[in-house]
Amino acid sequence: MCGICGIINFDSLPVSQELLKKMCQTFSYRGPDDEGIYISERTARQGQKISVGLGHKRLSIIDLSAAGHQPMSNEDGSIWLTYNGEIYNFKEQRVELQAKGHAFKSHTDTEVILHLYEEEGPTCVHRLNGMFSFGIWDEKRARLWLCRDRIGIKPLVYYWDGKHFVFASEIKALLSNPFIPRELDYDALLLYLAFSFVPAPYTIFRGIRKLEPGHSLILEKGGLQIEKYWDVPQEPDLNASSASFYTQEEIIKKSLYEYLSEAVRKRMIADVPLGAFLSGGIDSSIIVGLMARHASGPVKTFSIGFKDDKLFDETHYAREAARLFKTDHHEFKLTYRDMLDALPDVLSTFDEPFADSSAIPTYIVSRETKRHVTVALAGDGGDELFAGYRSYLGEYWYNRYMMVPAILRDGLIESFFHTLPDSRDARVMEYIRRLKKFIGSTKGAFPERVMSLKAVFPQKFRKDLLFATGFGGNISEGDLPLEIVKNRLSSYRGDRINKILYSDLKDSLPGDMLTKVDWMSMKNSLEVRVPFLDHNVVEFAFKISGSLKLRKGKTKYLLKETFKDLLPPSLYNRPKAGFEIPISRWLKTDLRFLVDKFLDEERIKEEGIFEYDIIRHLKQALLANRTDTSWMLWNLIVFESWYENYLG
Repeated sequence: MCGICGIINFDSLPVSQELLKKMCQTFSYRGPDDEGIYISERTARQGQKISVGLGHKRLSIIDLSAAGHQPMSNEDGSIWLTYNGEIYNFKEQRVELQAKGHAFKSHTDTEVILHLYEEEGPTCVHRLNGMFSFGIWDEKRARLWLCRDRIGIKPLVYYWDGKHFVFASEIKALLSNPFIPRELDYDALLLYLAFSFVPAPYTIFRGIRKLEPGHSLILEKGGLQIEKYWDVPQEPDLNASSASFYTQEEIIKKSLYEYLSEAVRKRMIADVPLGAFLSGGIDSSIIVGLMARHASGPVKTFSIGFKDDKLFDETHYAREAARLFKTDHHEFKLTYRDMLDALPDVLSTFDEPFADSSAIPTYIVSRETKRHVTVALAGDGGDELFAGYRSYLGEYWYNRYMMVPAILRDGLIESFFHTLPDSRDARVMEYIRRLKKFIGSTKGAFPERVMSLKAVFPQKFRKDLLFATGFGGNISEGDLPLEIVKNRLSSYRGDRINKILYSDLKDSLPGDMLTKVDWMSMKNSLEVRVPFLDHNVVEFAFKISGSLKLRKGKTKYLLKETFKDLLPPSLYNRPKAGFEIPISRWLKTDLRFLVDKFLDEERIKEEGIFEYDIIRHLKQALLANRTDTSWMLWNLIVFESWYENYLG
């Protein structure tokens, strides 16, 4: 795993080696093992001088020798590649390429991409099974080709003003360029308030964009073209066959087991020590169980828990799985002081606002895991493919709830629950909070209901926060977050459960979960691999009916049934917990200083971005234990911390 960057100038100005090195230095943790720079100048057919620079920071995983140095070229130096990722089928591709006469100077997966491009051009991406983002400079064609993996496991951002094109693994590298302005994108800010992250192709900076998952970009002859090369196949679900329901389910389970087992096996290839995150949940336990079946010795596993908070601690489940699979298990117990000490490192990593508070324990488990291994497998993606989140149950219970007479729903049930306090601090009050969230999600059409379950700040809060200050004029008309959700839901032909899963696969999975893991693991120079997101597993998962994924009120029904004999019995029926931290309690106690510092009235009013009266209301509601506004406050705290670092 690595960090990449590049500059293409069309204004006759040479690319500065010092600038490329400065860009690489911004993400040095992504590749502490080696650094490389390539610079070229050429004159295009039209007489235009083009200057090109590629930069690379290497974390050595496959072929640790100097032969893996990047940027890497083909034999005659006409094609150059800077690459971040792992291609898991590179050995098979290598054999085919050698049979066609290609000579290899290394044993890396990097070189396979170069020769595949020589053979097939940009269509070669369809041959790649893995996670990746890369840039290829084709000297002969004066063409830059950027590509990002199908699911968006690896990041890629870029800037283009018609004369300068700059790309990198992280935004902070782009900002090393003096000609790139630091201007807030208010559409992106609105999206951040809605989702707690900024979905692609937006970034928080006007003019800087993310390359979307499953897309490639070609810059040629001064023109930029972006194309989608992959999407989930739109095929009939597997329940539509003539086989009986029971027979069909057994066939699906057998195929799913084989697909995921093979995905795990492929991701165990490395020339460095390898292990796995083991949270104690279904997904990570499945991955570790399959690893144990493929490994020649004990798998190294790593878990994290909370020493003083049993409500959020799940290490006992992880220990049970570790005993069953006979792993070499390592457990880390955190206190609030551990979290507090890690907070500056976590917040400094974000080059745009990102308010998933589980980034903090993810950072710490990555840091501790790195002391033992360089590569870790993880269970990310299982929830988004097989309906693991509680929010998916909202659609399941919606039809049943609507059978209750409206006079009882509106006049009794909803009125009663709205009078109750809620909080994440205690189980009973957490159930009340969830019920309130569900009730809110029963209003409106299908897209509005889905949006309600996703939103951190409801639409009215977003509007009141921004429009009262006068910044509403900088925001696109309409409800942009809702429009994005509508577009995702309408883009997939399938049942409603799979429509919601597709929406999450395209937005919250790459924008939140994968971004969190990439940032926090790479900050610690740790590579994380995600077998559930092998594109063959993903494509198969979306052929399965939603009724098999969420059945009889049980999330991940099919996944649990498929791996029932592999899992510890206690995990099979345990409720979804998630990798959360007690943010509500801490914002009222040990992290109260963050509220006081970043959401101070004078500070907010001086910036003039947010309406302070709304923030005052949120603070009062949390501190008075009336309702849990901790996620909203954390969202604003993270934004203010980012604003101070980048625009303050």
